[in-house]
Amino acid sequence: MGTATRVSGSLMPDVVRDAMQRASRAYVQLDELQAAVGRRIAELTRNDAAYVCSSATAGLVLATAACITGDDPEAMASLPRPDRVPGLPTRVVIHRCQRFAYDFSIRSVGVEFVEVGPSRAEVNLGETTRAEELRAAIDDDGVAAVMYLPGATSELGAVPLSEVIKIAHARGVPVIVDAASQIPPIENLWHFSGHGGPAPWARAQKAIGVRPDAPDDVVGLGADLAIFSGGKGLCGPASTGLILGRRDLIDAIARQGNPRPLIGRPMKVGKEELCGIVAAVEWSLGRDFEALARQYEDDVRIVLKAVRGLKGVTASRSWPSEAGQPMPRALVRIFDGARVDRDTLLKRLDAGRPRIEVWPSGADGIHVNPQTLEPGEATIVGDALRRHLA
Repeated sequence: MGTATRVSGSLMPDVVRDAMQRASRAYVQLDELQAAVGRRIAELTRNDAAYVCSSATAGLVLATAACITGDDPEAMASLPRPDRVPGLPTRVVIHRCQRFAYDFSIRSVGVEFVEVGPSRAEVNLGETTRAEELRAAIDDDGVAAVMYLPGATSELGAVPLSEVIKIAHARGVPVIVDAASQIPPIENLWHFSGHGGPAPWARAQKAIGVRPDAPDDVVGLGADLAIFSGGKGLCGPASTGLILGRRDLIDAIARQGNPRPLIGRPMKVGKEELCGIVAAVEWSLGRDFEALARQYEDDVRIVLKAVRGLKGVTASRSWPSEAGQPMPRALVRIFDGARVDRDTLLKRLDAGRPRIEVWPSGADGIHVNPQTLEPGEATIVGDALRRHLA
């Protein structure tokens, strides 16, 4: 199904579990460890500063809070009622087509959304957001930040992120990027908020011939804060997230995070998770990306081969992933004449042993994402699909 939270994200490698176990055997000053971990992750990811939060969703809360309060203690103490302090910004600008299920996290800080551009339904009909709309929405003293969701699918109909950043920064408004599911590619860690650098995932895809126009390097776009899940593509503890970007905003986040009694106090990250996510970032950056890209392509081919030729079934390679990541999936569609319909197939896969969760596509299809498959498991999935569909 991919690294969805409801199926527990991803699997941690041994090096991450070992780091967490070692951390569990020591007492630490938690804020000192938090700061040291932030410095190490910032160094690894080519960012000015970093903060480990308890999830990407918690990162949305803390990032929004920092953009509202800056380093003002009175403002920090006012949250989630920033309206009680005269002059504090209480609005966040977002593309209407990028409203998403977890944006309640942003609103929980006490802000309101200012929407710009068409809805997703209108984007599907060909409408797009004009830069003038975004500029007019930001041209307001009450705006704390602009929220942006990157990815091939979520950016359809939106003003490009590079242009959003230019428009927002011209008005002195920070930009928050919710990149929770945007690994791969690993280079996004320094693409959105960092200083740019090599593009190892893109190079790997170019090397195996699936993305001939992929860049060898990426620029740093200059977003003020970028938020990533620690437990998805990074394969770290599921209860972690990363906030990367501007040092002053990261400092403001740390001042109202655990263990201080402010809005971030319920979002505690323990010493085990702090050490685990450092190990996960180090491990992730050292992976053999060419071998990983080849494995994904091979797993997709195995699934497609297993179901091709079955009555009422079509199978094809799909690109990009459901989160807009540059990686393949197997798309299996089920039509009249098939032995079972799509929903019956989902129930049978869910009831089987091993239990198999796949991503539904429309009313008649499923996607099989190789990102969460261990070696040999693509064959198990393909065999199960063929058994139920044949």
